[in-house]
Amino acid sequence: MKKTQVIIVRHGQTQWNLKLIRQGHLDSPLTEKGMAQAKALAQRLAQEKFSALYSSDLGRAVQTAEMIAAVTGHEIVTDARLRERNLGVFQGLNGDEIKEKFPEEYRFHRSLGPDYVIPNGESVKQQVERNIICLSEIAEKHFGEAIVVVTHGGVLSGLFRHTFSIPFVAPRRFEFMNASLNVFNYEDGNWFLQTWGDVSHLGVVGTADGDDP
Repeated sequence: MKKTQVIIVRHGQTQWNLKLIRQGHLDSPLTEKGMAQAKALAQRLAQEKFSALYSSDLGRAVQTAEMIAAVTGHEIVTDARLRERNLGVFQGLNGDEIKEKFPEEYRFHRSLGPDYVIPNGESVKQQVERNIICLSEIAEKHFGEAIVVVTHGGVLSGLFRHTFSIPFVAPRRFEFMNASLNVFNYEDGNWFLQTWGDVSHLGVVGTADGDDP
């Protein structure tokens, strides 16, 4: 049976990644290292045969996708459903600032789990649901082909949990790195992981964890 190969990559390191500021639907540009990571990722993807290049419409993902497209020649198709989680009032703040300005909301965020909707934002379940619907639609559209999707750490985390039926409340015991290459196969409505966290293309550029919690 034919399948769709979905190569999902995370954007390069951003300035807010370094400062541990929650980005969500806000944005910060790639750092110098992040741009070097994106260029190395582009060279790696130039060796792959893929038919389409999709991206979250947030600047850090688009900036990464543009560097890929400059090498591979693909047109970038953006989709807002590939965005990171909307972190609402937490966006633009680091952990200490969130605790100080929104202590009650932070407590709910930590205690109520994946169903908690951050004020002016969304819950983990809402985020992952829109991500999976979008990714599945794209995979169905390109059935039998290989495609590349540039997105965010939270999207990768959600797809990983979805693929292995890991509950949202379970602690995360896996990493997702900037400019990492992750390969999933989509077949008969199911997702299968082929490669996770490949950063061999970064070499001397180096990796950056840069979580966006």
